[in-house]
Amino acid sequence: MWFGSSSTIVLLFFSLSFNYFLDESINSSIKAKMQKGLQNIEFAVVKENKIIEQSKNFTLNNFKDYLNQESDFFIIKHKHDDDYIDALYITQEKESLLLLYKTNIDNKIEEFQDVLLLLVPILLLLLIMLASRMIDKILLPINKLIQVINSTSVSEFSQNIVLPQEHDELRELVVSFNNMIERLREGVERLDRFNSDVSHELKTPLTVIQGEIEITLRKLREPKVYKKSMQTIFEQSKQIESIVEQLLLLTKYSKDNIKESFELCNLDSILLACIDNYDEQLKAKNLHLEIRRLEVILLNANPILMNSIFSNLLDNAIKYTPKGKNIYIELYQSDKIVFSVKDEGIGIAKEQLNKVTDRFYRVDESRHIKGFGLGLSIVKNSVELHEGSLIFDSSLERGVHVTVFL
Repeated sequence: MWFGSSSTIVLLFFSLSFNYFLDESINSSIKAKMQKGLQNIEFAVVKENKIIEQSKNFTLNNFKDYLNQESDFFIIKHKHDDDYIDALYITQEKESLLLLYKTNIDNKIEEFQDVLLLLVPILLLLLIMLASRMIDKILLPINKLIQVINSTSVSEFSQNIVLPQEHDELRELVVSFNNMIERLREGVERLDRFNSDVSHELKTPLTVIQGEIEITLRKLREPKVYKKSMQTIFEQSKQIESIVEQLLLLTKYSKDNIKESFELCNLDSILLACIDNYDEQLKAKNLHLEIRRLEVILLNANPILMNSIFSNLLDNAIKYTPKGKNIYIELYQSDKIVFSVKDEGIGIAKEQLNKVTDRFYRVDESRHIKGFGLGLSIVKNSVELHEGSLIFDSSLERGVHVTVFL
């Protein structure tokens, strides 16, 4: 309705303006020709409102009506015939007036007005039809988008919008929306799996604790039984504490607050301290740790997260490397700061590499090894908070090579 109304006003304004200027142009042309004294022009000389001389065919009887007016040029329409008009031009000649009168001029403006009156409604109708199709083309995908948005919830991400055929901004909008839905779907699936894994990981030690307490309370036991039960409860509570601490480390820092915790860190010192902490574990498995390259590197970073990166990657390498094998470590700076850990452990299948940083994800081969599957999630989160990247290179029985770029 708005488009139709606006189009009507614009077309009317255009038609009236065009008609006015065309009329003025034709009248100016007629006047110019009459001033030049062309043939077939009748004349009359008027003095004191009386004709003192006139041509044979001068037939304008009401000439007095035009004498005292401001204009000197007049278009006179026929009463019963719009196809022709007359023109009168008045000029001063000494003490008298000269009236130049041309009759039966072809009235082209009237023909044009008739055509214009016919074309304007047709053009308006075509414009409205075209606008209707364009509006449908624009609004139908938007309406569909609104319907899908209204039907989308945390539990319902099944609908995608069919892509429009035209490669325009609406198609880009639909593609972006579908991509957003896919990301949300993946996020919700990860969240559901995370909740399930958290419940499972916490439920296991809690079940053990409850079982130990229940068995112990059934009857009086020997002191050594109580001691063993308390030792089990203590170990399980430490597991719960470890899970909670790691989860808190995952959620404590974000891109909004991480910069506030930055300080100047000596990365090589943090790494050497981590290696010292794992000295007993390395000796217990008779693992040879070789530092292939180590440079003094200062970086403005979060020391807790940097320690977490080093310790988790080193801990994983020790856990999954068989006795008597080697672990290789490098820390140096080129275009970026590079930290790498390479082991000769059980390795990870190619198809599982993109999942190892998911929270609580553990490959089947490592289920028998103690851990919660949070370490690599913490590493990935910590690296990304420092605007770095993490690369895994591995295959089964060929070890794992992890490279961190900062």
